[in-house]
Amino acid sequence: MSQDPQVRRRRWPGFTLAAVAIAALLVGGAGGSFQSKLSEVQKNDNASYLPSSAESTEVADESEKFVADPTIPGFVLLRSDAPLTDADKQKVDAARTAIMQIPGVAADDLAPPEFSADGKVAALYVPLESAKDGVEIAGDELAATEQKILDAAQQAAPGLEILPAGSAGLLVAFIDAFEGIDGALLGAALIVVVLILLVVYRSPFIWVFPLLSALLALGAASMVIYLLADADLLTLTGQSQGILFVLVIGAGTDYALLLISRYREELHRYDSRFDAMRRAWRESAPAITASAGTVILGVLCLLFSELNSNRSLGPVAAIGIVCTYVVMMSFLPVALAVAGRWVFWPRTPHADDASDLTTHGLWSRIAKTVTDRDRPFWIGATVLLIVLFAGGIGSLKTGGLSSTENFTTTPDAVVGQELYDETFDPGAGTPVVIATNDAQRQAVIDAASAVDGISDEPGAVCPQVDTAKVAELVRQNPRAAAALQQSGGGCAPPDLTVSPIDGRMIVNATLVDSYDSPAALDTVERVRAAVHAVPGADALVGGSTATTVDVQTASVHDRNLIIPIVLAVILVVLVLLLRALVVPIILISTVVLSFAATLGVSGFFFTHVFGFPDSDPAFPLYAFIFLVALGIDYNIFLMTRVREETLRVGTRPGIMRGLTVTGGVITSAGVVLAATFAVLGILPLVFLAEVGFAVAFGVLLDTIVVRSILVPAMSHDIGRAIWWPSTLSRAEADG
Repeated sequence: MSQDPQVRRRRWPGFTLAAVAIAALLVGGAGGSFQSKLSEVQKNDNASYLPSSAESTEVADESEKFVADPTIPGFVLLRSDAPLTDADKQKVDAARTAIMQIPGVAADDLAPPEFSADGKVAALYVPLESAKDGVEIAGDELAATEQKILDAAQQAAPGLEILPAGSAGLLVAFIDAFEGIDGALLGAALIVVVLILLVVYRSPFIWVFPLLSALLALGAASMVIYLLADADLLTLTGQSQGILFVLVIGAGTDYALLLISRYREELHRYDSRFDAMRRAWRESAPAITASAGTVILGVLCLLFSELNSNRSLGPVAAIGIVCTYVVMMSFLPVALAVAGRWVFWPRTPHADDASDLTTHGLWSRIAKTVTDRDRPFWIGATVLLIVLFAGGIGSLKTGGLSSTENFTTTPDAVVGQELYDETFDPGAGTPVVIATNDAQRQAVIDAASAVDGISDEPGAVCPQVDTAKVAELVRQNPRAAAALQQSGGGCAPPDLTVSPIDGRMIVNATLVDSYDSPAALDTVERVRAAVHAVPGADALVGGSTATTVDVQTASVHDRNLIIPIVLAVILVVLVLLLRALVVPIILISTVVLSFAATLGVSGFFFTHVFGFPDSDPAFPLYAFIFLVALGIDYNIFLMTRVREETLRVGTRPGIMRGLTVTGGVITSAGVVLAATFAVLGILPLVFLAEVGFAVAFGVLLDTIVVRSILVPAMSHDIGRAIWWPSTLSRAEADG
């Protein structure tokens, strides 16, 4: 059989690669325990997403000076099918007393219960402490506290339905949506990949190697990310963690498929499996390295984001890809070479020079068909992508999702919030928070009170109450304090409001609409315009609603800034890899066209099939990052092989041979990646379901239409000019 002198002169595996493989095994194995610990360092509230320069963040920082510990407003609803009896109301009081004893509840802020007009629902205002002694409370602790509250209420008020509501309840529901992410999501992704690999290789053994390698990569990445997040060096969200899992499994399996495919090809040429692996590793490394580098650079462009959640996703995803690349290029080849040819049983490859797939097989026929009629094929594919874009882009809405719209299921917190909005003043409990110079306090109150969307009830716009002073009054004179809290007649007396600090004061304004509704977001914009115009007030507007406004504004900013940067970075990578200008422009243009078509199809499905009310403003950016960075991978896999073949046989024959030998493995890789991202849909969150659908569909579209038809057909039609200005563009052999 043929032998490569360079291969034979060296023993393989080399010491360095073997050492890296052993290190990957040890680190990845040890890191597996950190996967389940990632939820301990998650941050899922909007405030932690924003930079310090955001107006709502500045207000939050000022507000902290006026309270010992910040809180998250929430409610517990107690409902009966009939009007609450005196006995039921005693149960409500007992529930309030029991809740006040729970650690993590801001007991001083609890007011007497509020009853609905029909008498069937009681609402207890139950804010959660979001920080203690300056230390932020972790999400799993908040969830545990909320569960204790609900359990205490149920025990104290048997027979009444207990429901959470408000920001606290919805935040905890959001945190709970990621509970078991390391089990359910990872398990589903692995099952999908195993099934696909069994179909691809038709072997009961070979699938173990890429899956084990992917798990080692995920363990190593989890350990690094946990340590960085625990040290507050990056922000890990549940969304980032979910994307990390599917990205590592999907991309890792893709790299493994490319390496294993080339290894099996070389096993037909070499008697020594180590020689075959060395050749396969050397020939696969440029494409896999360029692919990993493209994704890493692409996601690191998120560092330009204003949103902390976007900015931190970049390093999280980059760490995942780095760990995946290292494991797949060290542990996987060493393990395969050491194991031997039997891993491919029953289709065990032997050294028989039977690996030339360029003249037979399905992909040989596809390549011949595409290249024989190149111009009709690339024009037809282009028209198809344009039609897909135009047909659905008008249905794509990116105005944002309210907290109750974020879920694909209906958790109790959503039921409770909808009940609260129907039954009580929907703007209560989550006010607009205004920080202002105390000297202009009244002018700011007057300006805010005149804004459409702010309640016109007495006391709707008032200086913040000092909860410590109210708590002391309750201890001294409970009856008078209760009467004051229930009166609803204007603002609290001056001696019960917070004192100015450094000449600044906090004013709260009650919204007419639910705090996260589109109407409330519009109201905040009007309040900002009104109070910013007050001379000398230096007024700033914050609170939960303002935080949502700032998050959405930052999302649009990030999208408009980062997409061009990613395109420029990927173009540079392609130019350096392919040593040409024309073909990188072709590849970038076709992937962008594929992305546009995916947006159109997504808009149609989101609105008319899935019935999603809207999309997050960050959706186009996330879809773009993963579709372009990952979609370009398949073009890299194809065109690096085409360039290799072009050096031997010329451009047009090289395109045909390149498509033939890579068609099967790249299509398999696309199916694997699409399937792993589709698994995001098992998490009950609209945003991740939308991202999962878009990436899955986009990858399949890119694999089947762009990489299999559009790129090779257009490149074949243009001919050797695709390599301009390299010497390949002037080569005589062009087929």
